[in-house]
Amino acid sequence: MKLKEDISPLLLQVFRSVVWVYSVITFLPWYLLSGASGSQAHAKRVKAHSVSRNPAGPYRAVSNQLKLVSLLHEGVDTLDKVFEYAVGHFPQRDCLGTREVLSEEDEIQPNGKVFKKVILGDYNWLSYEDTFHLSQRFGSGLAALGQKPLCNIAVFCETRAEWIIAAQACFMYNFPLVTLYSTLGGAAIAHGLNETEITHIITSKDLLQSRLKAILMDVPRLKHIIVVDKKPTSWLDLPRGIMVHNIAAVQELGSKPENSNPTTPVPSDIAVIMYTSGSTGIPKGVMISHSNIIAGITGMAERIPNLNENDTYIGYLPLAHVLELSAELVCVSHGCRIGYSSPQTLADQSSKIKKGSKGDTSVLRPTLMAAVPEIMDRIYKNVMTKVEEMSSVQKTLFVLAYNYKMEQISKGYSTPLCDRLVFRKVRSLLGGNTRVLWSGGAPLSAATQRFMNICFCCPVGQGYGLTETCGAGTISELSDYSTGRVGAPLVCSEIMLKDWEEGGYFSTDKPNPRGEILIGGPNVTMGYYKNEQKNREDFFVDANGQRWFCTGDIGEFHHDGCLKIIDRKKDLVKLQAGEYVSLGKVEAVLKNCPLIDNICAYANSDESYVIGFVVPNQKQLTTLAEQKGIIGSLEELCNHAGMEKEVLHIITDAAVTGKLERFEIPKKICLSPEPWTPETGLVTDAFKLKRKELKTHYQDDIERMYGGK
Repeated sequence: MKLKEDISPLLLQVFRSVVWVYSVITFLPWYLLSGASGSQAHAKRVKAHSVSRNPAGPYRAVSNQLKLVSLLHEGVDTLDKVFEYAVGHFPQRDCLGTREVLSEEDEIQPNGKVFKKVILGDYNWLSYEDTFHLSQRFGSGLAALGQKPLCNIAVFCETRAEWIIAAQACFMYNFPLVTLYSTLGGAAIAHGLNETEITHIITSKDLLQSRLKAILMDVPRLKHIIVVDKKPTSWLDLPRGIMVHNIAAVQELGSKPENSNPTTPVPSDIAVIMYTSGSTGIPKGVMISHSNIIAGITGMAERIPNLNENDTYIGYLPLAHVLELSAELVCVSHGCRIGYSSPQTLADQSSKIKKGSKGDTSVLRPTLMAAVPEIMDRIYKNVMTKVEEMSSVQKTLFVLAYNYKMEQISKGYSTPLCDRLVFRKVRSLLGGNTRVLWSGGAPLSAATQRFMNICFCCPVGQGYGLTETCGAGTISELSDYSTGRVGAPLVCSEIMLKDWEEGGYFSTDKPNPRGEILIGGPNVTMGYYKNEQKNREDFFVDANGQRWFCTGDIGEFHHDGCLKIIDRKKDLVKLQAGEYVSLGKVEAVLKNCPLIDNICAYANSDESYVIGFVVPNQKQLTTLAEQKGIIGSLEELCNHAGMEKEVLHIITDAAVTGKLERFEIPKKICLSPEPWTPETGLVTDAFKLKRKELKTHYQDDIERMYGGK
């Protein structure tokens, strides 16, 4: 993971000698004054162990061996009470912030495309008290529009202050909140709305126009659409019987005295039904109770040292994702302020920010931030591209400082001088104030994690959790700078390893116990909405009445109680940006293509796209080669880059015809001249794919298709 030092050996030796002298002079005073020895001991200590002393577990954090934690504060057992607690303690503190749009303009690119650019002003803030009153009035207004307690209501909206205002209103009035990704296809959105019998939906003007309008006829129960944009808009061409309301008008309706009687929830009531993609492509709704969410955010908050009302969080990931919703509720419960952003306006260089004006991180200067690996990878690649463009002197200094800091971090030491002189400018990309970065949604590569540690001068807390566990399972401690691991179980969770004989993973394995990861605790959700078969498959209750979720992921516990994810039991793979891909579904669609005799889709969770190993139909391939003027044997054709490109083009067309999502379509392929038979060991006697053997067989091709960072 070190950067290549393109420098003469003599100069390199001089640099190392200077560093050695500096280290000798400064190490002892720094070591004594900084408390480094205590920090090192803290990082290396055992963080969890099996309460049964059995290598299969269950494993719990050392601080709660006797009992799992489920509450932040005694008696604060529903989400409306959590918010009331925050309002009572931080009434005038900033809560939700949104930047003012000063101007918008179209900018024509050299290729002729038109990009919309914005100039944004400062953040305008709502206090905790303001937010509470707006939520209260909105909930009251929804009730006046006929929304009943314990009846589902949907939110289909971008990440913004109004999303949280609407959510808090639903929590107060006991309206179970149905969340759907705005990137879902029309059929999936209609499925979620119909399955949950939605009559009221909260959305934005843009999403109503671009996504909802086309499927309104397919959602017959829908009666009321509440648009969160402040400016009223008339909608003349909607189906008869559907009324559109502006959020301000609903809040005005709710301010009337006769409309202000909430029906408060109990801990076991459903707070959220969160839809997530399943292996069949039809999204499943996960039922999450108030007590589930509170247990989850209690566990997460415990891993963030000194979390308090002076922290600022930047919200830009989809609130329909459990990572972002949990992170924002953690912040609200501790009186932090949340400033809203989007991936298009996040930094000064973001696509919608007009050149010369400031992105959201520069204005907000957050101390807390959550990110999915794809975003961190993008930052990593952009910075390294800039490094390549530096003068030779600047590049050499950066590389030497980078490698020096990497050595120091691996020993548990900090580098304040390097941080100030070399990495300050890079750190300013995220505002310059970030003290904690959360990573979730997919595995983070070791190279990117180390880059964030070094250049942004802050720890990266890598976590593991699922929608079915409220996003809570494990989070690495901020003092732990190891890579590739996801930390010890949270104080709300315990983890068992279940032997998977078919895959060859056992809790008795040496040096580390391995097996399928089962997560138990008060954060384990109520199950899937109207899907009893999947509930029986994936959830169970033990003899003590505790719920468990079978993740399908394979993990191993290290000697210090930290978990590492090493494999997946199912062929359902989560890509780097968090999208789920069912490899079996991709294969089933593409096998219909006449050019393909057999195909194995493959995806690495560290990467953002799917690849494929293809056994082409010899006759079809030969015909295609003749059409393109390419001559050769079957093996030569399969190894011809031009043929790979032509076959990929045909596969892409077949995928589009088969209605695969963009992220499910293989971006690169390799062609195999040899058929897969049981004799080759690549398929079973029933000709089912042996994925592990195929991965090993095509390892060189995998590395070629994914390449290096």
